Amino acid sequence: MREIDGIAGLREVEGEELGRSEWTPVTQDRIQAFADVTGDRQWIHVDTERAARGPYGGTIAHGFLVLAMVPALAAQVYRVSGLAMAVNYGLERVRFPAPVLAGSRIRVGVRVIRVTASDRGHLALIEHTVEREGSTRPVCVAEQLRLLVEEHR
Repeated sequence: MREIDGIAGLREVEGEELGRSEWTPVTQDRIQAFADVTGDRQWIHVDTERAARGPYGGTIAHGFLVLAMVPALAAQVYRVSGLAMAVNYGLERVRFPAPVLAGSRIRVGVRVIRVTASDRGHLALIEHTVEREGSTRPVCVAEQLRLLVEEHR
């Protein structure tokens, strides 16, 4: 994990890729649990028999499940010290260029696009590129805004 020293340190790494997380499995159980929580039970995600005859030869993860996994995966990549708070402020752009088949493994690469001051702290625009093991295309590319508030020192 890369340790970054506060907002100043984050600004120093603008434009850099910070690293990649460990590979994490996306199991059918995880897909089913996400379907149960969200109510999105489309057959391509939960009906293993029908999906086996479908376009991907099996079930695939929900795009929003992959997106929801990004914060935990990114936490393996970097940590910014000296913050009182770091929260999700929103998303600028999200794409799902390729599917995540049940049973495959994913990881995330993280790049700092920019850090700007705001009236509440600083906004960091972070690009997350989620890869599926064995695939040349990313499965998700998401630009996330993080609101960062420094500790009072």
